[in-house]
Amino acid sequence: MNAVDHAGYERHELLGRRVRDIASGGEGELVAVTHEVHDDGRVVRVAHIRPVSGVEWSAAVTNVQAVV
Repeated sequence: MNAVDHAGYERHELLGRRVRDIASGGEGELVAVTHEVHDDGRVVRVAHIRPVSGVEWSAAVTNVQAVV
């Protein structure tokens, strides 16, 4: 897992790059990776993706891959 800054954002190697959400097939720029703590204590890594339309969505980090 990559380092997390004081605001809870992960410094991910794909930040600022074009990525694809495997689950939805959508593509856009990876603008943030955050960590969500669930009630049972699990920490889930969430990717925040912004397509050209500007309407961001989130996906599991494990479902995100770089577009080549």
